[in-house]
Amino acid sequence: MFTTDLTPAFTDTDALGHINNTRLPVWFEQARTDLFRLFTPDLDPRKWRLILAKLEVEYLAELFYGQPVTIRTYLTRLGNSSLTVTQEAWQGGRLGARGHTVMVHYDHAAKCSLPIEGELRQHLEAHLQDAIAEATP
Repeated sequence: MFTTDLTPAFTDTDALGHINNTRLPVWFEQARTDLFRLFTPDLDPRKWRLILAKLEVEYLAELFYGQPVTIRTYLTRLGNSSLTVTQEAWQGGRLGARGHTVMVHYDHAAKCSLPIEGELRQHLEAHLQDAIAEATP
């Protein structure tokens, strides 16, 4: 599992005083950087080997400005050429949001998916787990 700690900015809030729902997909993408490095260690976009196929976010509790947020990132499915990345946003010991992103290992030049195999598969398997129960981080 990867963890990323974020400090919400004032501009992340909305008129209701909590973190705007549009920020969670951005935070989740930011927190996938360690995962991206498994595919492209130097993060060079010219060597990029991933595409996003699906993104869903469940909003479970309000998140607020002025309190750190921890994003947990792990895999809940590893297929032949795709994977499901599950992420959780925790604040003050409470689960505020959970997201699921389907990513595809992809060759942009050939416009086709690539198998996930060898050392890459082994590194990804280390982050494969069942969805975590709603417990304090």
